Amino acid sequence: MIDRSLPALVQGYSWLPGLLGEHPDGVARTRVMGKPALAVRGPEAVRFFYDEHNVQRGGALPGPVLSTLFGHDAVHTLDGDAHRARKEFFLPLLQADRIAGLVEHVIPVWDDAVREWSTAGQVVLFDAASVVLTRGVCRWAGVPLDEGAGETEHLARDLVAMVDGFATAGPRHWRARRARGRQEERFTRLVEDVRSGRAAAPEGSVLAAVCRHREANGELLDPHTAAVELLNVIRPTVAVCWFVAYTAHALHLQPNQRERLRGGDSAYTAAFVHEVRRFYPFAPFLGGLAVRDLSWRGVSVPAGGMVLLDVFGQNHDEELWGDPYVFRPERFLEHAVERDELIPQGGGEPRTGHRCPGEGLTIGLLEALALRLAGLDYTVPDQDLRISLRRIPARVRSGFAVRDVRVPSERTLTAV
Repeated sequence: MIDRSLPALVQGYSWLPGLLGEHPDGVARTRVMGKPALAVRGPEAVRFFYDEHNVQRGGALPGPVLSTLFGHDAVHTLDGDAHRARKEFFLPLLQADRIAGLVEHVIPVWDDAVREWSTAGQVVLFDAASVVLTRGVCRWAGVPLDEGAGETEHLARDLVAMVDGFATAGPRHWRARRARGRQEERFTRLVEDVRSGRAAAPEGSVLAAVCRHREANGELLDPHTAAVELLNVIRPTVAVCWFVAYTAHALHLQPNQRERLRGGDSAYTAAFVHEVRRFYPFAPFLGGLAVRDLSWRGVSVPAGGMVLLDVFGQNHDEELWGDPYVFRPERFLEHAVERDELIPQGGGEPRTGHRCPGEGLTIGLLEALALRLAGLDYTVPDQDLRISLRRIPARVRSGFAVRDVRVPSERTLTAV
């Protein structure tokens, strides 16, 4: 069987949906990275994929992805008891009060930034949002930043680069590697300084928690691994800037959405955010290794082969969504969100499995910032608003530039 690694890189988000589109049962056999692979899609397939008796993540993530997006020895590389013990560090992030706490740190930073944008000629929302999110999440996590030295902007650029370069072999990839190296070194020093007493971590902060976290064997995380996991809280939070730009894109193309959000209906706001995460491209697919010889709907893969979960294809599956390429938040008012149907950040159970524990943080932030964007008046200049599905991760090509930003009144800010 021909290896399909190159078509996967060239075709981007359309590769796996195209392959599965040729097979009506939502399963196909292929070959990637020199291994036989089983491609699957659908809620039942999600449960199959996240069953540790079927698929493991350890060894499945390619080195280039670990060297850019996740970091070596990250929780994403573990399975079984080791994974559950490491995930104990992340579980508090699922709690409503921690999500609310992060939002409470980000919103004042956003409001201050809006005032600065009102005096600027033009602002690229993707870039500006990344700085806002970096400043807010670091304050929430207890990570110190030297604002006078421009550390926030430097860190924001590096965090964005880590996400932007994980799925390409070109300059973006090497930029991502350099960015991860710089920040892992910086965060390792921070962990060492906290443990030695040279720096203080606010009590109850994410920084304090990662410095104290112990593995299944009772040992503290080594400083480098602690730094990796601290970045695995901060990096995906800053990656919400992708969805902020997508939100602005949706509001621009469908102005009626702005009015609906300004109405203050919390159920509609939640539905809008779910639709942004479903409709716009982010993760193309997820991969794991077959623990044993597996068969799904009559198609088999040997032990050690790849199992690929089609994330983008499932979020645009005609059978699940009816009109998947129409942006329509109302679908989430008509039908409750099912755990293994909507999987922009993976599926399964976040407390015990590999589903991203930061998904709740993403939703909470995006609900707050979508309301902020809907309440903001600005002009959208001529620009390239296309989103290429060949580019992974996809993004609004222009970053979504705005100008003539008008600061909302205090009454409006309170209302939204």
